[in-house]
Amino acid sequence: MIKNIPGFLKLARAFDLFEEAAMVILTLCITVVACVGLLHVVVAVIRMALGAGLDPTSPALLQAIFGMFFTVLIALEFKHSILVMPDGQAHSMARMRSVLLIGMMATVRKFIVLDLNGVNVQEMAALSGAVLALGIVYWLVRGKVTPPLVDGSGGLLSASDAEH
Repeated sequence: MIKNIPGFLKLARAFDLFEEAAMVILTLCITVVACVGLLHVVVAVIRMALGAGLDPTSPALLQAIFGMFFTVLIALEFKHSILVMPDGQAHSMARMRSVLLIGMMATVRKFIVLDLNGVNVQEMAALSGAVLALGIVYWLVRGKVTPPLVDGSGGLLSASDAEH
């Protein structure tokens, strides 16, 4: 029915081209952000190792390092979510799972860099609730994953072997 509207297919193709161009531009921008972030992580770790020394007992140092790590990981996951190829329902579910993972990673990053001396109970409860809600929604939309079938010796079974 909608295909009968004059010019609809041309408009749909133009939007598809726009969407692909936007994805390429966003991918390039996120790649640059991830590369610069990775460079900052490497430089910071080298400076800490050579200058002050890496003290694994220093919470502030570990918070700074892991905060930088998570920033790069979030950028990489965001880039991955853009590169999900569209193919109907599976496309939207993969993108939703990716967005949920990015939300969880960002919230976990916030927990890592959080200074417990300067945080109030309401902020901690809100962050905890956000992680819990994101985790529950991710669990609900994760899709059914069937584990590989294993025989008694630890070897994998084929589907035909499992039926017998």
